[in-house]
Amino acid sequence: MIDIKIENLVKRFGSVTALDNINLTIRRGDLFFLLGPSGCGKTTLLRSLAGFYTPDSGKIFFGGKNVINLPPHKRQAGMVFQSYALWPHMTVAQNVAFGLEQKKLPKVKIRNIVMDMLAKVRLENFADRKPNELSGGQQQRVALARALVIKPQCLLLDEPLSNLDAQLRNAMRCEIRSICKEHKLTTVYVTHDQKEALSIADRIAVFSRGKIEQIGTAVELYRRPRTKFVAQFIGDTNILDGVVSQIGSGEAIVRTKVGIFRGIIASKHADIRPGHRVYLSIRPECLKLNSLPTVENCISGNIGNITYFGEVAHYDFEKNGTTIRISELNPSNFERLQQNSRICAHVSSEDVVILNK
Repeated sequence: MIDIKIENLVKRFGSVTALDNINLTIRRGDLFFLLGPSGCGKTTLLRSLAGFYTPDSGKIFFGGKNVINLPPHKRQAGMVFQSYALWPHMTVAQNVAFGLEQKKLPKVKIRNIVMDMLAKVRLENFADRKPNELSGGQQQRVALARALVIKPQCLLLDEPLSNLDAQLRNAMRCEIRSICKEHKLTTVYVTHDQKEALSIADRIAVFSRGKIEQIGTAVELYRRPRTKFVAQFIGDTNILDGVVSQIGSGEAIVRTKVGIFRGIIASKHADIRPGHRVYLSIRPECLKLNSLPTVENCISGNIGNITYFGEVAHYDFEKNGTTIRISELNPSNFERLQQNSRICAHVSSEDVVILNK
């Protein structure tokens, strides 16, 4: 178990800067996610950690040692690829044993270590099968076992669940976290799936265009995004334009086309003053339907489209040419509300996030 420190890392592919001066510290034992849309730089960073890419500048430290010039096989990093990269002509046991054979350990010792690892991923009864005789989840566990059996300093996962169906992905999320924590591994996990990251990560770095937008826990990123990009990428949100009318201690009052809102300033480093134009981020589930208007943090308008999903109902709420999405969990208003119904929606100031524009 090591910490990983990245300093001023830059990687270019021709005229494209894939990593733009990345600085990041991953703590010992963390399950750390790199999250972002396709082409944002997250996989480039993972492959730079593994040694498959050589950065143009910067440093990578594994436990205080700069590994930037070390080849992949000397970094002691276990890698699980998106495609699993299992050898089809080898059995499960042979796939898992490959890394140990490269270390030229005795055959009996290799067999014992392999069977012990297969037992830990609950595949000891599948040792003699070929990969094409396994389910997607079983293949994924073989890939994990092969990466773990060499006792790596850290584990690198490149979208390991993307080839699985939705139900199996949900089951494997918890299994991966359990395995990583059991082996006390520092783990770096690449995904574009927000739910995957929010559900099992210790911390998350959100990437956009080769830069880190924000680092934090799932709760911090969802409840207190610091940029419009993070607010829109993590979950669903309503973004409103407004002008600051008053500043308080970590709060501000903002006037918008749909009403006046008191909210929390996203970052203590934000330069937000009266007269500044800002964005407001309000999550759909934070808006509560009510019939009584108030001066602040209230929208009075008409219900537009209504969509019912059983456990949740989505309402498009329209005012002054702006559409606001409201999500009602365990919906109690659905049957009495119709399109063009006049209604109010309220939101707590704690749930209104003020962002620099």
